Amino acid sequence: MLAQPLRPPSAGRAAAHLGLFVLGAVVGAAGALVQPGWFPGGLLLALAGEAGLCLGAARATRGRAGAVASAVGWMLAVILLTASRPEGDFVFAASGGSYLFLLGGIAVAVMCATFAPARQPDGGSGRLGK
Repeated sequence: MLAQPLRPPSAGRAAAHLGLFVLGAVVGAAGALVQPGWFPGGLLLALAGEAGLCLGAARATRGRAGAVASAVGWMLAVILLTASRPEGDFVFAASGGSYLFLLGGIAVAVMCATFAPARQPDGGSGRLGK
């Protein structure tokens, strides 16, 4: 696999990863709004939504790149929502639930990208006698 030349991704694959990136950002923003509402349940629901998105993206694209694209979208949205505005408005309060959401979400993204099925190289079977 390392000796094979790099192939540029197809347009459909790039569009799928871009869509998963946007979907990850939407799930991150929704989780940021849900998790403080019903503290233990909302936090678990937000993290389960992210895990479902990352694992579903990995299965849909048959590789880790789908999970990574959705996780990067989630992280970018959450990081942008942590910044306070000049007016003093903010989405995340300085509470334990917010920190659990941030750190737990990063841990879930790393686990999903690690446990996602690796993409197999194209080609014939390596079994003899075929």
